[in-house]
Amino acid sequence: MRTPPLDRVLPPPPPPPLAMPIVVAMRRMLLTVLLTVLLAPRPVAAQATAAQANGLPADALGRAVVEIERLDALRSTLAATFAQTGAPADKQAFTTVCAPVGRAMKESAVTNGWQSRQIAVKYRNVANAADGEGARALAMFARDSALRSMSLLTMINGVRGTRYLRRITVEPSCLLCHGARTSRPAFVATEYPNDRAYGFRVGDLRGAYSVFIPGTR
Repeated sequence: MRTPPLDRVLPPPPPPPLAMPIVVAMRRMLLTVLLTVLLAPRPVAAQATAAQANGLPADALGRAVVEIERLDALRSTLAATFAQTGAPADKQAFTTVCAPVGRAMKESAVTNGWQSRQIAVKYRNVANAADGEGARALAMFARDSALRSMSLLTMINGVRGTRYLRRITVEPSCLLCHGARTSRPAFVATEYPNDRAYGFRVGDLRGAYSVFIPGTR
């Protein structure tokens, strides 16, 4: 068989299309997770007795419990999904994973007339530093790993109400940003010079969600 002239040799087949960039894939996956969690049906919380015992309308504390459970599910799912992508834990990851939880918490607080935030002793953002009452609650969580949540009758800025606190536990995916000090993402050391939120292990107490519900009778 004669070899065809070089100018008649067929070109090699084109290479297969490049795989979707990992950042684009990560964003699509996380968007799907975000919509799934936020649009999930809201269960009716069985907290009427506890709410009435604290002098609240029958559904006020129950509604707070439901919202915080949804937020924690969102946080956990987003972090785990991000870890599965293999993408670097950079600032983009922070805005994709952590920011939606913060925004959802603020929106829920505005909608319900609550004061909500995350608190910690080992905080990254000083705005999340625990106040005295919050620090005492965190100490109770730290002493008793089975203690999941608590509610307190209290007063904030002259307003009486009930404060609901729910523990945040460190999961494997959290260690991407909250593991050893030397393994923190570069942007953390730059933007959070007073960072204390490192050195955690799976199962440790990370902090707590704090919701103040005004209106105790």
